[in-house]
Amino acid sequence: MLNDKNNSMNHGQDNRNLSEVFKELQEIRYAQNTASSSSKTSKQSRPKAKVSFVEGNNISFENKKGIKLSNLLVAFVVLVLVIIAIFPMNVFSVETGDTKKDTEEVVETASIPTDFEINRKALNMQKIISENSSFEKVKEQVSEEREIEYEIQTQQNATLPRGEQVVLQNGIMGRENVSLVKTYEKGEFIEEIILAKETIEEPTPQILDIGTSDFLADLSIHIGDTVYLNKNATLRKEPSDSSEEVAEIKNYIDVKLLELPNEDWCKVSFDTIEGYLPTNVLTSPTKTPSIIEKNRIQRILIHVNIEMELNKSTGLTLKDYQKIFKDLPNDTNGIFKENAEVFYNMDKKYNVNGIFIASIAIHESAWGTSQISQDKNNLFGYGSYDETPYESSYDFVSFAEGIETVTKSLVKYYLNPAGTKIYNGETASAWYYNGPTVEGVNQRYASDPDWHTKVYSYMEMLYNRLS
Repeated sequence: MLNDKNNSMNHGQDNRNLSEVFKELQEIRYAQNTASSSSKTSKQSRPKAKVSFVEGNNISFENKKGIKLSNLLVAFVVLVLVIIAIFPMNVFSVETGDTKKDTEEVVETASIPTDFEINRKALNMQKIISENSSFEKVKEQVSEEREIEYEIQTQQNATLPRGEQVVLQNGIMGRENVSLVKTYEKGEFIEEIILAKETIEEPTPQILDIGTSDFLADLSIHIGDTVYLNKNATLRKEPSDSSEEVAEIKNYIDVKLLELPNEDWCKVSFDTIEGYLPTNVLTSPTKTPSIIEKNRIQRILIHVNIEMELNKSTGLTLKDYQKIFKDLPNDTNGIFKENAEVFYNMDKKYNVNGIFIASIAIHESAWGTSQISQDKNNLFGYGSYDETPYESSYDFVSFAEGIETVTKSLVKYYLNPAGTKIYNGETASAWYYNGPTVEGVNQRYASDPDWHTKVYSYMEMLYNRLS
């Protein structure tokens, strides 16, 4: 029966379709199963089936030990079906030549479709990149304008405190066009590669002065500031100890710093006088906080002399007057201590030197111990004549009244030129005016020619209590 089927296949059509081949394979399998069921030699070795392709497209089957023909057929069919499923073809054919081929050679030819469907929805690459940016690295080439950093140029300056910087010229950023490729990963910028640069505007450098002076840094000062002497010193014409002397300057006095030729000498202005001082005799409020108060007092004291003008205020404060008259050894009755504020008020109210008024009172009353001062509250012997000093002197209700009366008289008649505006809209009469000094007052106020030197000695003593 198998031979009949082979003969029929030999004489059949050469070109059969897949379904006809499949049908024939099924019939062969059925015939084989029928033959095997009638055989009772299941434990004997069976001939294996051999399939070979022979000349003229004839198919022959040979049984050999260990191989079932049915298994080969099933595997072949499954393989064909898988190929059809994966590669759909319009035509699937098996061709054999007229000459003998090797039994394992099978030539399968599949036709490839020549028509393609047109994609009418164009891909949006930017959208795809954006949607997948959280998962992929994205690169883009851009061109942008950027700033160019300016450089900082420095130079040393010996007239600035060490470490201090002064901008002589402000830096200005330049501009440039930059072509570059930027890389993003998961939407975050990670790197860039610069391809080219083109300068639009060059940057302007910043220029700085860097201070190198330890002297200025130590005192926390600059050229042009006020500094103070910490000892008496000689102002010289040149920065040298052997240079010509210009002036003597007392301790605590202020001068203006003009130049710093080196760390040992500096040029200063003392009032209207210029010259050089050693830097080691100078200090500042930062280094010596009490120096300003000491300078105020010293500025007052340097003007104290026998020829000083008395028709102006001393510039002292109430605390200064209280300090001066506190615990004076000769003020046994405490009169001057109790009237310190009175003398201060005369100073401010009548624009007169209150220390001069107090010095007259000390001299004329022998520190408030005279009979006239005790009986009449008259510390000045005001109104007295040489012939009858006690009788002719004025009586006052209080020491304060007597002090103010004498002050007004001195201002109106002795200390100011005629026509000078004084108190209460009045002007000075100047009946006894001979200059606003102690000696000028002496000429018409007292008969003693040495009166002015005695009064001034008290003035000097009281002033010195400030230092």
